[in-house]
Amino acid sequence: MIRKLDLRKQYKHLYQPSAKTAVLVDVPKFNFLMIDGSIEPGETPDTSTAFRQAFQALYGTSFTLKFMSKLRKHNPIDYGLTALEGLWWGDSGDFDFSKKEPWRWTMMMMQPDHITAAMFREALEQLCKKDKGGPGLERLRFERFHEGRCVQIMHVGPYADEPATLDRMVAFARDNGYRLRGKHHEIYLGDPRRANPERLKTVLRHPVEKA
Repeated sequence: MIRKLDLRKQYKHLYQPSAKTAVLVDVPKFNFLMIDGSIEPGETPDTSTAFRQAFQALYGTSFTLKFMSKLRKHNPIDYGLTALEGLWWGDSGDFDFSKKEPWRWTMMMMQPDHITAAMFREALEQLCKKDKGGPGLERLRFERFHEGRCVQIMHVGPYADEPATLDRMVAFARDNGYRLRGKHHEIYLGDPRRANPERLKTVLRHPVEKA
């Protein structure tokens, strides 16, 4: 019998926060597929070749791992794919919307705990043999990532309006004795190619430390 996992329901507090107010969360260690890159000069995420390759590699490998898990002989497990996530920072190491500098990113997708590095390597082999997954596969990695204490909120609307929501996060962190550290984290719950920009939902998350 195939066991089913609903990761979005299991971790609802991390992937469906309120849009009304920021909250503090403790994010545990998760398995991720990760790929690093940067936005080429003059390009945007919509037009960047490296970004498109990362998207293809992440989804291709995630689907392959899902079917491997579902079809294995012992303890088969089925689950829905999680959302695409991104860590963002600039050359200075900080994240600031007002700075005009090349944006660097790590695109990633969370994987269930039973997915292993060995399964990841097998999935890559399968995709390479079938000539699927694209050139981004060679940059893909499987990593255990621990974000720890963070402030987060649901942003509803266009990506261009995120600075105002981020300001609310900064104020909330300050009022609670914290300051932001590390890389800005976005979790994309909508498809910008299909959704009305005013209704796009994006979880904004940022690690914090005691001020």
